[in-house]
Amino acid sequence: ARVREGRSLASALSDFPKVFPEIYQATVAAGEKSGHLDAVLERLADYSEERQSTRQTIIKALIYPAFLVVAALLIVGFLLAYVVPEVVEVFQDMNQQLPTLTRAVIGMSDFVKQWGIAIVAGIVLSIFLFSRAMRAEAFKMRVHRFLLHVPGVSRLIRGINTAQFAQTLSILAASGVEVLKALEIAAQVISNRPMRDAVKAAALQVREGSSINRSLERTGFFPPMLLHLIASGEKSGQLDKMLSKAASHQERELNAALSIFLGLFEPVIIMVMGVVVLLIVLAILMPIFEMNTLVG
Repeated sequence: ARVREGRSLASALSDFPKVFPEIYQATVAAGEKSGHLDAVLERLADYSEERQSTRQTIIKALIYPAFLVVAALLIVGFLLAYVVPEVVEVFQDMNQQLPTLTRAVIGMSDFVKQWGIAIVAGIVLSIFLFSRAMRAEAFKMRVHRFLLHVPGVSRLIRGINTAQFAQTLSILAASGVEVLKALEIAAQVISNRPMRDAVKAAALQVREGSSINRSLERTGFFPPMLLHLIASGEKSGQLDKMLSKAASHQERELNAALSIFLGLFEPVIIMVMGVVVLLIVLAILMPIFEMNTLVG
């Protein structure tokens, strides 16, 4: 309706910022200005599809390990709270000294039975309070900065944000959006606060005459390959093409990192679960073996 009233499509989209973020407004405006709106809309469709695919990959990488951890904790909790007490009860009435492992498992079982509900309630309350605290920008900044120094987690966070940044900067440059505006918009898709602030600072340096490559390099957050491709694009005058290659490369790097993470995490959890169950079984069997030895 607004377009029929004579307004541009980009101007009409700006009335709905929650539905159409600034990247859509800027690319459509550039497409209308250049007369290639059809090509820009096609790029936007591809960009949205790639973003959705990346988001699904990230969600899968986060949900699956969380499911494994929760399942492992529930299984161990069930064994300690219900199975172990029933099996080892017969040994507690004996006058013989129980093995150290058996006594330790019985102690853990008693602890889980007595405090299990309180522990679960405490975990739920902690998650709730943490989610509320994350609404405060200062607290979120501290958490995000801490995560950037956690081995393994840091690589994933940088990979995810670098891929999203490269994808966004690529489509903005290819659509003809001015470089400074493209950097400012691309910074908004970065979820990690220190990285986002670093890109905003880099945009200010570009405004003052620095190259994109040098400005991003000073942040210390972006991989050498991305910086090299951007530098090549700036020198050759084909920044949009080099950014497209950089975005594709970062997407492959992210998928590889997530695959490695999932490939390592699953067997580790299964191995830990196996060790815990083995210890519980041994704690049950050791008194039986000792009884057989005494009888023999």
